[in-house]
Amino acid sequence: MSEDDNISEEYPTEIHDYLTAFEKSLGSVDEMLKTMMSVSRSELLQKLDPLEQAKLDLVSVYTLNSMFWVYLTTQGINPKEHPVKQELERIRTYMNKVKEITDKKKASRLDKGAASRFVKNALWEPNAENGHSSKTPGKGKKRQ
Repeated sequence: MSEDDNISEEYPTEIHDYLTAFEKSLGSVDEMLKTMMSVSRSELLQKLDPLEQAKLDLVSVYTLNSMFWVYLTTQGINPKEHPVKQELERIRTYMNKVKEITDKKKASRLDKGAASRFVKNALWEPNAENGHSSKTPGKGKKRQ
């Protein structure tokens, strides 16, 4: 018997694809963690502005709590009844606050000087030469 035959006897074949995808995901998480752990935290934070630091901290703590959620599930504990659920919700609230701050930074700003020049130039001004009070021609001219 081959190794694949032994594995297929241990669990239902219907979940083989799910387990393979899960194993692949765990491998990518492991690679990411190794990359993050290769650089010291203080060195990494020095390169980031405060908003980026907050994002990094939030993503890190959210990831750890999510992994704990998965761990609880594998141990047969319902994570929805565990305090980790409230912690994930709290972190998500802070993530939304950081997103609002980021969106405000990206929002366009009103240039008051440019807006006032635009409005001033768009309005009509009396013309002293021909006596008309607008830039548009009159509706009709009187015949003399």
